[in-house]
Amino acid sequence: MKRNDWFLITGIVIISILFFVMHYISGQKGAGEVTVFVDGKMYGRYLLGKEQEIAINDTNVLRIENGTVTMAQASCPDQLCVHQKAISRNRESIICLPNQVVVEVTATEEKTYDAMTN
Repeated sequence: MKRNDWFLITGIVIISILFFVMHYISGQKGAGEVTVFVDGKMYGRYLLGKEQEIAINDTNVLRIENGTVTMAQASCPDQLCVHQKAISRNRESIICLPNQVVVEVTATEEKTYDAMTN
């Protein structure tokens, strides 16, 4: 490999790291609320800062602690939602298909627009 090849590879690695860092930072910004949907309808919103357990229609139990969300219990046979990792970043989700429960971390800050058009 020649000298220019090393420059190209180094440049690509640096740009990839920068994109990863920017994506990570943007995912952390504003995350502070959990939205729960059951059968496609909003069931409730809960703050990540308040530690609590939420019973969802006698089928699932959602646990919020240390700023993260986990599915503590579920009545579904496969238990995939219970074994998912804890979520805390904006737009991460836990989905229980048999019980039709979707849990998503959402931003608490209001959306702002850069410009308005008529």
